[in-house]
Amino acid sequence: MCLGIPVQVIECGEHFARCAGRNGEVRVDLSLVGQQLPGVWLLTFLEAAREVIDAERADAINAALNALEAAHSGETDFSAFFADLEREPQLPDFLRTQPS
Repeated sequence: MCLGIPVQVIECGEHFARCAGRNGEVRVDLSLVGQQLPGVWLLTFLEAAREVIDAERADAINAALNALEAAHSGETDFSAFFADLEREPQLPDFLRTQPS
């Protein structure tokens, strides 16, 4: 299984960046996203950046990865990882009934 891991750029070169993420520092291939400024968040797969993301999305992905680790450890309460689990699910606008 391949998981997307958010990392934050520390230092950037032409083709690679030194980044920090949940697994420490990694060298990330920038071929698909180009050079990025320090502080930018990237979503990486197998140490290659696939997408530039914002800090909020990086936090949400890291929370989901933390929940996955918790499930692997046998935990069953995931409310601490997903802030929206306690809310009533909402249909997206395009699926809501349109008035005639």
